[in-house]
Amino acid sequence: MHRDSSPGDDDAGRGGVDAVLFDFHGTLAQLEPLTRSVSLAAESCGKRLNPLAVTALADAIGAQGWPGSGMEPRVRPHFADAWADRDLDEDAHREAYSELAGQAHGVFEGLAEALYDRMASPEGWVAYADTIGTLVSLKAQGYPIALVSNIGFDARPILRRLGIDRFIDEWILSYEVGYCKPDEKMFYAACHALDVEPSRVLMVGDTMADAGAARIGARCYLLPHAEAGRMVGLDAVLRLVRSGC
Repeated sequence: MHRDSSPGDDDAGRGGVDAVLFDFHGTLAQLEPLTRSVSLAAESCGKRLNPLAVTALADAIGAQGWPGSGMEPRVRPHFADAWADRDLDEDAHREAYSELAGQAHGVFEGLAEALYDRMASPEGWVAYADTIGTLVSLKAQGYPIALVSNIGFDARPILRRLGIDRFIDEWILSYEVGYCKPDEKMFYAACHALDVEPSRVLMVGDTMADAGAARIGARCYLLPHAEAGRMVGLDAVLRLVRSGC
């Protein structure tokens, strides 16, 4: 979905956009297929599961709202506080997602924690098929880029492994700055770091939290849900920066 929140006139050949802000998960990269994560997490617990067992477990965990599943998270009262703070504190992040996975039917001792470790590992992520090409084109045209992410751990090692980190000029991570999207302070922090006016920024994400950038006058472009390794629609970003959205 494209939201044109603050159209502007062409300036310096840039169509009104001077910098681009990107979300991380669901925008530049996605978790590996959940069946793979479950299989490897089980192996780390000393269990080799047959494909049917892996699929059943992955379906049960995905139904709880595991990241990348596209399902709404099923947050129970006993970890609601950790869930609320998950993107502001590393311990709360681990607790929130371990408890989320642990409530799924069939999850055995140690699996939820091992699955979380896989999620926090650089090896557990896959860049979208159109990520690198889009970033290469943006940097070749001179656009500065900031990563603006609600996340409870350091995304830098993940993006380094995926070859994305070299395109990022500034990192605005919620657990480091102390607030989360859609809080306007996240977007203002990115604009300040890049030294650009909010009205000349394009925010690219996949949730309504990312669309919060419209509150400071930035343009917003929201992507659809896509599975790991697929095209997600980032090629449209190049057209949007040229046209001024």
